[in-house]
Amino acid sequence: MLNAPEKKHDTYYGQELILNLYNCNPEKISSGKEIKKFVIELCDNVIKMKRYGKAFIPHFGHENPMTSGYSLVQLIETSSITAHFSEYKKSVYLNIFSCAWYDPKKTRDFCVKFFEAKRFEEHLIFRE
Repeated sequence: MLNAPEKKHDTYYGQELILNLYNCNPEKISSGKEIKKFVIELCDNVIKMKRYGKAFIPHFGHENPMTSGYSLVQLIETSSITAHFSEYKKSVYLNIFSCAWYDPKKTRDFCVKFFEAKRFEEHLIFRE
């Protein structure tokens, strides 16, 4: 993995942080403007990854309240960030994958704070 702080991570291709954020601030997860602000801050200031192009942030799935909401796809030069925002469940389902190292705890804390999540689940996967 690029820029790995520990020798044991040198052989990995990358890491993926999977976050489920629950009981989030409804105003933040239902605003395309806030989601755009989130991904820019995340890339530029937290994981320090170069964004490749503009974020794709459509609002769709309107046939069912469970599926209605924003989705996010932001390519980064070392992979991608994807997320789905459920207004119905007040939840965010976020994946951050990169072949360059980033601090998963700092990243998690930023995401939880930004969306004001009351509860979260996290999984960190190293890809060989």
